[in-house]
Amino acid sequence: MKAIEVRKLRKRFRDVQALDGVDLDIAEGEFFALLGPNGAGKTTLINTLAGLCLPDSGSLRVMGFDVVTDYRRSRRALGVVPQELVFDPFFNVREALRIQSGYFGLRRNDAWIDEIIARLGLKEKSGTNMRALSGGMKRRVLVALALVHKPPVIVLDEPTAGVDVELRQGLWEFMRELNRDRHTIVLTTHYLEEAETLCTRIAMMKQGRIVALDTTGNLLRSVPGRTLRLRLAPDRLPTAIAALHAGHDGLMRTLELRDLGQVGSILESLRAEGISVQDMEIAAPDLEDVFVRIMSR
Repeated sequence: MKAIEVRKLRKRFRDVQALDGVDLDIAEGEFFALLGPNGAGKTTLINTLAGLCLPDSGSLRVMGFDVVTDYRRSRRALGVVPQELVFDPFFNVREALRIQSGYFGLRRNDAWIDEIIARLGLKEKSGTNMRALSGGMKRRVLVALALVHKPPVIVLDEPTAGVDVELRQGLWEFMRELNRDRHTIVLTTHYLEEAETLCTRIAMMKQGRIVALDTTGNLLRSVPGRTLRLRLAPDRLPTAIAALHAGHDGLMRTLELRDLGQVGSILESLRAEGISVQDMEIAAPDLEDVFVRIMSR
């Protein structure tokens, strides 16, 4: 079954075409990344999935339920962690989670609430009013609110923006466990290393359209070559390899390679000039390299 199905989706806000004919399928059980620069249309797509705004045309389904004509079941199948810190200032953490459970008709949900609170490091704050929490703790509560009804599809819109390393690591471990239990996870993030590590498939958006969609491995292989970083003494390059030079950070020089076979000839040129290699790093293209290349097309 498709967890999310989007067909020819369009949404316009006055002079801005936020979504321009988006087609997207996300399979049940995927860990999927939705990437793009600010203003690409990611949050508009999420808001439309969640029923927070209506599409101008096209259709969206969550677990087979149309988000417009069958909105009750589609919303029950979806949990969204919003980008903004939105909270009710009149309740403590546990009360907020119980009230959220009630919105979905869930009674006696305390066992699952206790597990969420423990997994997200909220145990000591469960009786604290939402207004008294730090920004990072409020972010944890937003994640808990999205999970309180055990939705099969979980959308995380910049969930680790401005949070500490401990929460980030704990959140991702929890999401991996949920994903292993066949929950579908959709992630938007500006931390591209998170998407590269966690997600099996990635879509990239630009100006309301999907401009790239493939597995993480295929996207990484789409950028050829390697980079070779060298710390040299003395700090200079022979003329024979100067054309490969791509930058200098004050400590190490970066050379761009077509393939790894060039490393041997580079080291030979350095030895012939009496230049010693004090440190060396070889790196393959990462998701940031792929992202920059696709967005610059």
